[in-house]
Amino acid sequence: MPIEIYTTPTCEYCRQLKQYLEELEIEYAEHNVVHDLKRADEMSKKSGQFGVPVVDIDGTIIVGFNKTEIDKALENRTTP
Repeated sequence: MPIEIYTTPTCEYCRQLKQYLEELEIEYAEHNVVHDLKRADEMSKKSGQFGVPVVDIDGTIIVGFNKTEIDKALENRTTP
């Protein structure tokens, strides 16, 4: 199952997150919450807020571009 990320087009941290995942060669599904209100609602239910980026790694929700937490969740992945 790919990692899900919730982003907006103008978010600098979203760009940094995508670049980081690409450097690690991690596949992800990106959801633009500006253009997809269903995904925006999904994101707010998962994270409890509306800030981006939001990362969902096998049910571990990380708000913001937090490399330490992302790395920790990647290490604990059940699916490569």
